[in-house]
Amino acid sequence: MLIVNGTVHTMDSPIIENGYVAVTGSKIAKVGPMKECPSSWEGEIIDAQGGHICPGFIDAHCHLGMFGDAIGFESDDGNEETDPCTPQLRAIDAINPLDRCFSEARAAGVTTVLTGPGSANPIAGQFAAVKTDGRWVDAMVVQAPVSMKLALGENPKQVYHHRDETPITRMATAAIIRENLRKAVEYGEKLNKAAQDEDTDPPDYDAKLEALLPVVRGELPIHIHAHRADDIATGVRIAKEFDLKCVIVHGTEGHLIPELLAREGIPVITGPALGDRSKPELANMTLENPAVLHRAGVPFAICTDHPEVPIQYLPLCAALAVKGGLDEETALAAITVNAAKIARLDGTLGSLTPGKEADITITSRHPLELLGEVRAVLIGGQRV
Repeated sequence: MLIVNGTVHTMDSPIIENGYVAVTGSKIAKVGPMKECPSSWEGEIIDAQGGHICPGFIDAHCHLGMFGDAIGFESDDGNEETDPCTPQLRAIDAINPLDRCFSEARAAGVTTVLTGPGSANPIAGQFAAVKTDGRWVDAMVVQAPVSMKLALGENPKQVYHHRDETPITRMATAAIIRENLRKAVEYGEKLNKAAQDEDTDPPDYDAKLEALLPVVRGELPIHIHAHRADDIATGVRIAKEFDLKCVIVHGTEGHLIPELLAREGIPVITGPALGDRSKPELANMTLENPAVLHRAGVPFAICTDHPEVPIQYLPLCAALAVKGGLDEETALAAITVNAAKIARLDGTLGSLTPGKEADITITSRHPLELLGEVRAVLIGGQRV
């Protein structure tokens, strides 16, 4: 496939004002100005007609397929509100790829999402990175697990307060996380000792601790739901105690502590900002959050938190960040290459780089312009 006559946003090199993208199989083969475009091409040719060619959009945090669209409890599978520690839960066992919001994602140019459990539990379970095209989730997986979801602040407090169970305070939420991380460390030590000494019996199998082993070994990052600045600090504190790879999700009050986040080198997946201040910990929500973080040097992405904001409005969420002071290309990077970097998927996704997967979105105007249209979407080199 050859895509011609468009402004090419490669995301890892300068914009090509009038360029082309050549696709061979499922990979990007060549990118360049039209004057270097192949003169003969045997495959399909798509004329961008002066529009824009960019990587497929990536939502770095959502719950797509976990909460069914307009169905209710029968397909609400994102929160197991019966146990505050559920690291063994796997997003791939709940994702419904036939939920119509997947087609709305594709129609909006969103080609990859990180989706998984909600924020009811302090340790909620395993997120997965999946493509938005397919009928069989196993064939859509980019990486599973891609992160372990943790949650601080109001949500666990509210859920377990209603049940009159622990945790009902921020202290207890943090304590549950610490307790289970420490158990996982000890579990791993016992496994290692048993492997080295045939006279030592291994510990009994524990699904929760098995799921936490790659976390405490530094192999699987934690994505921590945190809005308030003090909750963000708690998340960073715990991550440092156990030497974990950490990403803050939402970070609503990140703009109040940007230099502290920059000092710690903690990425933030911001959003959603398209909505009201629906609970106390959102009191300081502002469209300026991404711009403030960017100026401080904090790596960040932008998310919808679907269904909190419908998945098709991911480009609009990025556009709102422009309204809040961010430049257009940085905002576009927050839903493409920088989202891929934070998800540790930038080796194959996020930019129009030869050798990477051909996930491509073609728009009639700049990708973040509200009145523009999506003209075509490719996932793995196939027009969807």
